[in-house]
Amino acid sequence: MQKNTELVNFKNAFTFGLVVCLGVTLCEVVRDKQFNFFIFKLSTLDFWNGVMPYGEQWFSHGYDYYLYSPIFNVLFTPFAYLPKPCGEFAWNLFNYLLLAYAVYKFPQITPEQKARALLYLMLIIAPSQLSFQFNPAIAAFFLLAFSLLEQGKGMLAVLIIMVSALTKIYGVAELAILAFYPRFWRNIAYTAIFGAILAALPLVKLSVSEYGSYVQGWFAALAEHKASRTWQTIFDCSVIQWNGMRFEIMPYIQVGVFMVVALFVLIKRELWQSFSFRAGILASIMGWCVVFGNSTETHTYLIFLSGFALWYYTQPKKSKLIEALYWAVFVVVVVMPIDLLCPPSVMHFVFDSLDLNKYLLLMLWGSILWRTMSAKECCLER
Repeated sequence: MQKNTELVNFKNAFTFGLVVCLGVTLCEVVRDKQFNFFIFKLSTLDFWNGVMPYGEQWFSHGYDYYLYSPIFNVLFTPFAYLPKPCGEFAWNLFNYLLLAYAVYKFPQITPEQKARALLYLMLIIAPSQLSFQFNPAIAAFFLLAFSLLEQGKGMLAVLIIMVSALTKIYGVAELAILAFYPRFWRNIAYTAIFGAILAALPLVKLSVSEYGSYVQGWFAALAEHKASRTWQTIFDCSVIQWNGMRFEIMPYIQVGVFMVVALFVLIKRELWQSFSFRAGILASIMGWCVVFGNSTETHTYLIFLSGFALWYYTQPKKSKLIEALYWAVFVVVVVMPIDLLCPPSVMHFVFDSLDLNKYLLLMLWGSILWRTMSAKECCLER
C-alpha cells in the first residue's frame, strides 16, 4: 500500500486544525477572555441552582444574552463542572473534533477534497474557537445527519437533528430533507420520540410550571436579542429602509423564501435520486439559516460555509461564477474579519458600509440553489 506523500491530505489538515484549536484556546484562557464559555458555564450553574439564566437577573453577571434552551444547559453540564482550564479545552476540542469528523465522513468526495474543504474553513473555525462558539458543532450536526441519512441510518440522523434543533433552533430546517429518504414516516416518528425525550431532560431539575417559565424566558431573550444591535444578515443591509417594519416583515420573508424553495424542490422530484442535488439542498438550507437569520454574526457564517465547501467538491464541473464566488467569499467573509490579516477599519467599511459580505453570501446562496435546481441529470445515485 502506497503512503500518501501529498502535502494536502486529511491527516495534515486535521493536525493543523488541532494545533490551531489548542493554540487559540490557550491564548484566550491565559488572558481570561473566554466570555462565551463563561456564559455557557454560568447559565448552566444557574440552571442547576434554580436561577433562570434569562432577563435582568442574568445581566447581573455582566455578560451578553444567554440564547440557548434549558436542554442545552443539561447537555453542557459535563463541561460546566470541569475545573478551569479543562472545561474550556474540552469544549473547544469537542467542537473542533466533531466538525472535523463531520467533514471526514461526508460521502462521495475524496479525502484530498475533504482536506481542502477543512483548510478552506480553517480561518473561520479559528475565530469561532477564539470566542468558544457552539457554531462548529451546529455545522457538524447538519453534516453528520446528512451523511447518516445517506447511509440509511435514519434513527441516529434524526437524533442528531433534534439535538441541534432543541439547542440552537437552526437544526429544525434540516428536517425538510427527510423527504428525500426511504422510511419517511418512520423518521417522522423518531423525530417525535427523540423530541419528547430531549424536551423532557430539564425536568430532572425543574417542575413543569418552572419549565414553562424557562421556555418563556428563552423566547423573550431571543426576541430581545434580535433588536439589540445590527447583525450580519440580508435584513441589515444599509440600502434597505424598513421604516420601523423590519421585525414585522422579516418572518414573512423568511417563511416565504423557504416555501418557494420547497415548492421548487417538489417540482424537481425527478432529481431527488441525485446525490449532488441532495447535497445542494443541504447547503441551501444551511445558507438559508444564515443569510435570512434573525441575528446572524460573522461567526455564524461557518454554518453556511461548511455546507458550501463540501457541496463545492461534489460538482464535477464548476461554473466560472461559482469559482469566482468561492474565492471572493474566502477573501471577504473568511479572511477580512481576522484583525491580523486585515485592518479592522477596512473590514468595518466592507461589512458595515458596503455590506459586501451580505451581498456575496446572498449571491452564493442563490447560485447554489440555481445550479442545484437547473441540473438535468441524475448521474450520482444513492
